[in-house]
Amino acid sequence: MVETLAPRAETAPFLEAAAALLGAKGFTTDPDAISPWLTDWRQRFTGRALGMASPATTDEVAGLVRLCAAHNVPIVPQGGNSGMSGGATPDETGHAVVLSLRRMNAIRSVDTATRSATCEAGVILQVLHEAAEAKGLRFPLSLGGKGSATVGGLISTNAGGTQVLRHGSMRALVLGLEAVMPDGTVFNQLVPLKKDNRGFDLKQLLIGSEGTLGVVTAATLKLEPAVAAREVLWAGTQSLPQARELLLLAERLAGQALEGFEVMPQHSLDAVRDYLPGARQPLAEDHAWHVLIEMVADADGAERLPDLAQRVLEEAFEAGLIEDATMAANETQAEAFWNLRESIAPAERALGPAVQHDISVPVEKMPAFVEEAVPQFEAQWPGTRAVGFGHLGDGNIHFHVIAPQGVDRASWEAGDGKAISRQVHDMVTAWGGSISAEHGIGQLKRDELARLGDPVALSILRHVKQALDPQGLMNPGKLI
Repeated sequence: MVETLAPRAETAPFLEAAAALLGAKGFTTDPDAISPWLTDWRQRFTGRALGMASPATTDEVAGLVRLCAAHNVPIVPQGGNSGMSGGATPDETGHAVVLSLRRMNAIRSVDTATRSATCEAGVILQVLHEAAEAKGLRFPLSLGGKGSATVGGLISTNAGGTQVLRHGSMRALVLGLEAVMPDGTVFNQLVPLKKDNRGFDLKQLLIGSEGTLGVVTAATLKLEPAVAAREVLWAGTQSLPQARELLLLAERLAGQALEGFEVMPQHSLDAVRDYLPGARQPLAEDHAWHVLIEMVADADGAERLPDLAQRVLEEAFEAGLIEDATMAANETQAEAFWNLRESIAPAERALGPAVQHDISVPVEKMPAFVEEAVPQFEAQWPGTRAVGFGHLGDGNIHFHVIAPQGVDRASWEAGDGKAISRQVHDMVTAWGGSISAEHGIGQLKRDELARLGDPVALSILRHVKQALDPQGLMNPGKLI
């Protein structure tokens, strides 16, 4: 059990009012109930909390936010607690309330005519996928944590995933938004309009703000027709520049059918094979780089898809871009291919201490960045292993530097690990990239954003924060 602070005397009126507002199911100060939600998913941050609120409706969220504003109590919104940057973890003071949105898990509607779904913030991504599929539609965003990640968390961090190449991140998929603002008022723009020029696009201001400007309570999301056919390909290539050329060829031939394009070095695949019982390498031989390609079609294009996939491979072989390749024979094999890709992060973690970076550079520069960064870091930090993998189509690199064998985790992460991360961020910034591609800033990268961010952009962020949250109660210590 995580130790909790005894409530301050001046907080007693707030605690009584919160309990009266939300009831026994909606508010607790029980340390055993709160404890599991005080540590982030990566176990880098552990905080304390005054209590945990679990409202069931938007009105209850609004009432709680007004109550917090009246008593000057900070709020830390939380969804599935599966974030990668500590953005949903309270600090160690114990002054904040964790605001869990998990009880707000209703899918209000799935509209086949408009191809949209309106759902509450606590809806789990996998549940949304299943609801859309039941209506012959799909929500085109997926990631490894789909069984725990919630809609509200995905919106608040502007999550990406494996289908950004075709469909974009959450910013592109949110048609409408409902949120409770820091003063307890409700911003309601759930009804989407194709054209709306009434000033700023306020929902976009809230998307990616990590709970620092308001609490997302519901959203209207874009759906796509269900996939009628898909082809999943696995190819081996000699270099990342060749993989980039393969991407360009696939984009030219497949167009909108190309939905996923992932790259991983042999080291990452070896780690997964050691980590997953029974995991098999799709190709007979090792290759410097492996490429996972997914192509999909709706009912109109399903019949032509196998020939299209075959053409991509044939032209890639003729151009000398790949050494070997295979196509998944069925859905079971296709899922097995994707499971290899989605297991890289936990497999790398199982190797021992590492610093992991979610970064991006301009798409066309990603191969050159990885080819320069890997030997540079391994040479400068003897005994380490640098590994880059990820979404080649959108320039998102998951760049891990694995510690030498036998080091003490805590001391290495606090010393060399921290210095390595700082150098990675310096290099990314010099290449015109971003220190956070899809996982958010949270508290993990807050200081680095302040150090490396554009001063004008940071000034605007701070002015917006001050204007909307003058008391500084919304997720303090995160992002800015």
